[in-house]
Amino acid sequence: MTAAEILSFAGIALIFIGVLIVALAALLRASRSDTKGKVRGGGAIIIGPVPIVFGTDKKTVKTVLVLSIVLMALVLAVTIVNYLLAR
Repeated sequence: MTAAEILSFAGIALIFIGVLIVALAALLRASRSDTKGKVRGGGAIIIGPVPIVFGTDKKTVKTVLVLSIVLMALVLAVTIVNYLLAR
């Protein structure tokens, strides 16, 4: 088995393990019958450098906006470092 085959198998295995963890967490969370909680949610669609942010309340929208700006800063930093190392 070559190194490429091992890495391919490891990548696919990590994807399946991640999906199983997410499914297990969702099932455990759904099994709790705590109906007192308030549901809040939000998300961001990042098209190029522009985030489109949506949410159910102002606090969630602000949090998602900050996280999307941090994500874009990280992507920019990784791109610059990759460019400088490739020269």
